[in-house]
Amino acid sequence: MRVSFGTLKATRRPPLASRSAAWLTAFVLSLTLVLAQDVPNPGGGFQEEVSVGYVLVPIVARQAKGAYATDLKPEDFRLLVNGQVVDFESFEQGDRAPVTVMFLQDLSGSMANSNKMILSRTVLDRLIMGHRSGDNWGLTSFASERVSVDVSFTDNVELLRESADSWRPYGTTALHDAVAWLPDLTAHVHSARRAAIVITDGVDNASQIDPYAAREKVRQAELPVYVLGLSTGDIESLDREGEKVYRYADVLNLLSHMTGGHYFPVVSQSDALLACNKIVSEIRNQYVIGFPTSALGTPTYHQIEVQARGKKKLKLSFRQGYSGTLPKALVPSGQ
Repeated sequence: MRVSFGTLKATRRPPLASRSAAWLTAFVLSLTLVLAQDVPNPGGGFQEEVSVGYVLVPIVARQAKGAYATDLKPEDFRLLVNGQVVDFESFEQGDRAPVTVMFLQDLSGSMANSNKMILSRTVLDRLIMGHRSGDNWGLTSFASERVSVDVSFTDNVELLRESADSWRPYGTTALHDAVAWLPDLTAHVHSARRAAIVITDGVDNASQIDPYAAREKVRQAELPVYVLGLSTGDIESLDREGEKVYRYADVLNLLSHMTGGHYFPVVSQSDALLACNKIVSEIRNQYVIGFPTSALGTPTYHQIEVQARGKKKLKLSFRQGYSGTLPKALVPSGQ
């Protein structure tokens, strides 16, 4: 069973015997989201705020020559929220820790062109090839007005491969609407090391919300978003007048940057494999710091900055903010 939401519709197809348990889990997850909505407009159906009681900040630290800095301690980081230093309470490191990853796959009609579906399956297969004990993977697809949880989070990677075999492109591209569902899709995940991987082929032509609104929604999720753009272009490409050739690449790049992820333009299988290797390395080498928020006041957006103490040559990637109340450490005592 594939359960779709956004249009509040569910479509059925003959289930594979080996999928039955996972489909039931996907159905329960997705049906809960469907029943929570009462309008067919995806732009108005999203949860307005994700309740935040504890904020996790994944960090990727690179040395000057690009190698990962794998031996950092809590004292090597400084956390600022709205420009004020905040002491963080938790710190996690180690490349053996399990990860939780949600794939968001574009199945719009244009994906049938060239070798885009082959590249998409290559990306999925390469990433789950590195599966380790304790890892969890989920697969969601989107086309036209549908966003479908195909495989809920599971440690059985064969279910994802089976689902990918049934991909059939159709309809228009509502990328921003689909991306805006990421906080809802991952809200029940408590893993510190998690990420979303978006695989798409380009310009949105059907969303009811704009790129800014989608980014604001994704900011509520505590996960880096990695975008693989199939033939969407390099953000550095310029024409003879010095103007950017692929302007939509900036939209995809900004989405990933704001969450601490990265954008990868993909044209060939070698591009896809190189992007996968980088994504796996980053996810496995994340540091994760955390701090509690106060239950007081009105939830608003707060900027996050992470600095390296005494490590001037380190380049840090991290989420740019969160929606919620102030950090507990910034609330005056007695309030």
